[in-house]
Amino acid sequence: MKFVDMATIRVRAGDGGSGCISFRREKYVPKGGPDGGNGGRGGSVILRANRHLATLLDFQYKRSYTAKAGDYGMGAKKTGKSGEDITVEVPEGTLVRRAGTNEILVDLVKHGDEFLVARGGRGGRGNSEFATATDQAPRRYEQGEPGEELEIELELKLLADVGLVGLPNAGKSTLISVISAARPKIADYPFTTLVPNLGIVRIDEGKSFVVADIPGLIEGAHDGKGLGLQFLRHVERTRVLVFLLDATRGTLKEDLAVLTRELRLHNAALVRKKSLIAVTKIDALDESSLRQHKRERFGRKNVHFISAVAGTGVRELVDAIWNELKPRERRSPGRTSLSKETPGGPAAQATKDHTARKSTRGSAWKSSRRSAPKPKRGQSPPLKSKNR
Repeated sequence: MKFVDMATIRVRAGDGGSGCISFRREKYVPKGGPDGGNGGRGGSVILRANRHLATLLDFQYKRSYTAKAGDYGMGAKKTGKSGEDITVEVPEGTLVRRAGTNEILVDLVKHGDEFLVARGGRGGRGNSEFATATDQAPRRYEQGEPGEELEIELELKLLADVGLVGLPNAGKSTLISVISAARPKIADYPFTTLVPNLGIVRIDEGKSFVVADIPGLIEGAHDGKGLGLQFLRHVERTRVLVFLLDATRGTLKEDLAVLTRELRLHNAALVRKKSLIAVTKIDALDESSLRQHKRERFGRKNVHFISAVAGTGVRELVDAIWNELKPRERRSPGRTSLSKETPGGPAAQATKDHTARKSTRGSAWKSSRRSAPKPKRGQSPPLKSKNR
């Protein structure tokens, strides 16, 4: 199936039906009066996210979607039939923009999310709506309102937790085929992967995450070299990036600098995401070369040396990715639980003193209330004198 992640379509809602001019004509009912009904509402166009769709390929063949118009009103105050709404289903993760202005209308992320992109026109009023005490036989009506019409751009951004980023032939497809059930094309030449691939990694019961393998980047990709940066939109939603560096090239730091620079030129927010480094193809190195690579430092990033073919270090890498994905427990600094305070400690003694002072103040207030004489009936209470 061909992978398409960009499409432009035109949507048009139905027009509202016009109102009706009609007068009641019935035997034994003289002067029946106006009874023209209102027009029906035009149908609307609704976008809905569907998890069972994975591409925008369908929009390459059908680019226009029009809802039905409302029917005209009729006599006997009958309202015209409303036009049926049409629902256009798109994959999860579809970003909808207004064509020409790049105004973002909605981001359909979850299955079942809906958005009314074009509202149907309101039906016009019939002449029965215009009857008044001074105009009991109106001969006017309203036209139905036109439905909304616009051209929209659909951009698909795959929903994944982890994104694999690397130069061509760095072992991304091999890794995703080992840790998940995905079966991308694997070969020993660059740019084997031409479209993004998704794979689900299952660690344990209730523990899984989605990995996205995007086509390789090269230096100058932001200028359109290689496959360009067109597929980097699919890692914008990820939470963790894994940089795959080919150990057989011998230029690990230079390759990492190229990848970081291309990501920054596409979207500066990508370089601020959580990231790991995986040095691949270590099975093709001798012991001395491997020790030399392990002595290299990459700042504060976690570095894992793996071989997807031999399975070396793959489990450790998957566990490290899961540790980055799972939410970390937050503890408020400087707060100590009173239940863990040792008996007689500073906190316990301070609590005891506070309770004693509070008890003393309460006793003094109660005793003063008891000692004060109550005034007799009809006698005002004595005034308190102030000593200056």
